Amino acid sequence: MNILYLLLPLAGLLALIAVLAFVWTVKSGQYDDLDGPPQRMLMDDDDPRLPGRDAGTDKRPGSGRS
Repeated sequence: MNILYLLLPLAGLLALIAVLAFVWTVKSGQYDDLDGPPQRMLMDDDDPRLPGRDAGTDKRPGSGRS
């Protein structure tokens, strides 16, 4: 019975951490575009027909290419 005095606050703390993490991800925009990344994964980046892209260069920030 004494273990409940430890487990119940720990469970509440874990639930609070999970809720705060979820709220933080929603506020930081993690769930804004759910369709873009799967479609971008399937697109050919070297396709010259893509708007705003030259063959072999990628203008996206953080892509590592210049």
